[in-house]
Amino acid sequence: MSWDSYIDVLLQNSLDEQNVYHIDKVCILGREGGKWTSDEHQNALKILPDEVDAIVRAFETKDFSDFQTNGVKCEGQTYKFLRNEEDLLLAKQKDEGALVVQRSKTAIVIAHMPEGKQQGKTNYAVAKIVDYLISLDM
Repeated sequence: MSWDSYIDVLLQNSLDEQNVYHIDKVCILGREGGKWTSDEHQNALKILPDEVDAIVRAFETKDFSDFQTNGVKCEGQTYKFLRNEEDLLLAKQKDEGALVVQRSKTAIVIAHMPEGKQQGKTNYAVAKIVDYLISLDM
């Protein structure tokens, strides 16, 4: 199973009773840096290398102050930092959508939720994948 197939799993986990997806783009990073998913998938979140570095660094140091001051950058867009809890980060950009970022032992999962979609469905989908990775000791 390639890591790109996890994009499909995340999308499927965000599906609601009306067959509406609440996630449109996904990226999985290694906690050491680098992308595990490719940009070739139609629902890939095409995060830039400096954006990857900033996210990995924040989770490794548990220092989110730069995000609190300057926002979270993803695909060249700046999202307003909302909050972080342990291994979870939430950010939002008006009219653009929101980011849910959560880490496991070895990976960081980033999902983009389009404006107007349900935060709970997105949080659930990301947490489900992270829990699965943790169960594999990843």
